[in-house]
Amino acid sequence: MFEHTVAELSRLLADGEVTSEALTREYLDRIERLDSRFNSFVTVTGEPALEAARAADAERRAGRAGPLTGIPMAHKDIFCTRGVRTACGSKMLDSFVSPYDAGVVERLQSAGMVMLGKLNMDEFAMGSSNETSFYGPVANPWDEKAIPGGSSGGSAAALAARLTPAATGTDTGGSIRQPAAMCGVTGIKPTYGRVSRWGMVAFASSLDQGGPMARTAEDCAILLGAMAGFDERDSTSVQREVPDYTVGLGQSLEGLRIGLPREYFAEGLDDAVARVIDEAVAEYKRLGAEIKEISLPNTHLAVPAYYVVAPAEASSNLSRFDGVRYGHRCEDPQDLEDLYKRSRGEGFGDEVKRRIMIGTYALSAGYFDAYYLKAQQIRRLIADDFARAFEEVDVIMGPTAPNVAFDRGEKKDDPVAMYLSDIYTLSVNLAGLPGMSVPAGFKGDRPVGLQIIGNYFDEGRLLNVAHQFQQATDWHTRAPENIA
Repeated sequence: MFEHTVAELSRLLADGEVTSEALTREYLDRIERLDSRFNSFVTVTGEPALEAARAADAERRAGRAGPLTGIPMAHKDIFCTRGVRTACGSKMLDSFVSPYDAGVVERLQSAGMVMLGKLNMDEFAMGSSNETSFYGPVANPWDEKAIPGGSSGGSAAALAARLTPAATGTDTGGSIRQPAAMCGVTGIKPTYGRVSRWGMVAFASSLDQGGPMARTAEDCAILLGAMAGFDERDSTSVQREVPDYTVGLGQSLEGLRIGLPREYFAEGLDDAVARVIDEAVAEYKRLGAEIKEISLPNTHLAVPAYYVVAPAEASSNLSRFDGVRYGHRCEDPQDLEDLYKRSRGEGFGDEVKRRIMIGTYALSAGYFDAYYLKAQQIRRLIADDFARAFEEVDVIMGPTAPNVAFDRGEKKDDPVAMYLSDIYTLSVNLAGLPGMSVPAGFKGDRPVGLQIIGNYFDEGRLLNVAHQFQQATDWHTRAPENIA
């Protein structure tokens, strides 16, 4: 059963060919047998999952089942889950058990999904390789020497290893799309405000956005329909009707206008990755799309702007972790200052400390205008680039990352090189646009992802564009060896 997609499992459950309990047992067994190789789960909720599965089966017998009732899934460990540890990959929150569920968790529970557990991630979502987690790095199932991408690396790896048919992720600068690309799965970052951020532990509040990850665009369409919607508890949530994203999945791509930014195909893009993307674009031509070269001239400013805005907001958000109210507290503090210093020093890892220091510096009185304000002005220029582009094209395409997954440890001591791996994804977050990554081929045995970017609240079009590609190709059906 583990080879089936969410859509296929939904049909099998509806037809009575499998029960949720049997399905959940199979996935729990796979996690127990295989995840010691990948380290994708930090918490497995075995018995509660079986209880939820039995309840889902009862709902189905009573005729109250929906398309997601009884389907197993797992949450990135940044979403608060009632009665279950939510650690965000950090020693700081290793002992934190949330008293409430995040908005996304509530919605998927209401849809009848069964939570298998919580997935590993870069500490407080700060990282591009899943090497900053307090619980150790995650291995890429395609090559266990390689990183899975980050920060939603646990989600992507668990999907690639078929340890779960669906997962949640969060995307602050590419953290759904980049690991999806590197693990050969599908993930979508919705428009900012489309999915509730309530109960999703904040990294950078103006950039963070939750979204679904799965094996296919069809699965992501089903999942996003359940996740999206207005939440009055989230001040950034958009009050806008949520369409049925599955309805438009059969639309022809004849006449679709695809923009290829010349800045995404310039120096720094690996030649083999470029060839894969060229072949994917050629497939879209065969499907009837029109291809046009466009320019996003401020793309080169995305990395410096992001790495001022995101650390500044992280510095503010993480100030709450002081050892007083919850989270890690040092032993035998001498006074309040000692409590603050040692609790934060012991609780945070190196990458989080680095970003707090950068952000605090950028927000300081003497540098606010020179750094943070200037970065926000650049952010506006980047959004304007996209606005002009969408006057000419319907979607924008390019590589998700400049290269495939690299080996663990290869860039750990070079933060700048690590940051540059997100160069094609950061602009989408700065502008608040929706974007997704779909499997498009391989460089050797490591997957390559195609990024598709849409206009605001145009997730339905993105999902159809991705779905049509997946109907014409089989990259999304490929699985790593030795995961049976």
